[in-house]
Formats: sequence, structure tokens, C-alpha cells
Amino acid sequence: MSETSKLRHIALSVPDPEAAATFFEQAFGMQRAGRAMRGIYMSDGIVNIALLNFGDEPVPGFETQKGYYGLIHFGVWVDNLEEAGTKVTEAGGAYVTGRKETDPNVFYEVKYKTPEGIVFDMTESGWRGAVKNVVAA
Repeated sequence: MSETSKLRHIALSVPDPEAAATFFEQAFGMQRAGRAMRGIYMSDGIVNIALLNFGDEPVPGFETQKGYYGLIHFGVWVDNLEEAGTKVTEAGGAYVTGRKETDPNVFYEVKYKTPEGIVFDMTESGWRGAVKNVVAA
């Protein structure tokens, strides 16, 4: 991946996104960054954390585990999705689903998996509440 690829997104399956959001606010001082289709986006000012409840739907990547709660996937913000995708597949990873959006106002994720089968997202557009480049103190 490019020199500026950054881990900036983590998705968690939780039974109650509101309760989980309150926990992240109280325990870590995180802020709500917006609503997600299935829950709430939180942010520490750099990383986006999606707190998601899939209800009766299977959790992507955990379809055989009814009632799965925990880490779903992580996300990497890249400069060039095509170049990053090529490097991922050359390193033994595989494309799963998704496509790049041309609308700059749309957040999108293209899913890949590691050789071990761990699902992750890549995007050029980022996530609500995430910041791509951070200057160290």
C-alpha cells in the first residue's frame, strides 16, 4: 500500500449501539460523529468506530455465528484504491465486494480479506470523524 495508508476505521457488532456509544463517551471521552445505517459512528478525533446492530441479519464475515458481537472488520484509508488493491492481491489477499464511488460526498468501502480470511475495508474517502493525516505532538 502507499506510504500514507492509515488505519482509520473499526466496526463492532454490539447488541445496543446507544448503550455502547454512551460507554465509549464515558470511558474514553469519544464523540458521536453521526448515525450509521445500523447504529452510531464514534470518533476519538482520528479514528472512526462504527457501533452496529445487525438485528436478525447475519453479520458480514460471521454468517454462521448467530448473535455475534465483537470486531467485524477494520478499515484503511489509502491514497489510491486501485494501487492498494493490486498490492493486497499480490500479497495474497483477495477482493470481497464493493466499489469506488465517484461522488466526493459519499463515504464508501471496498472490502478485501487477508490470506487468513480477516475482512477489511479500503477507501480513498475516509469515514465520518476520522482524520487521514495526523501530526505527532
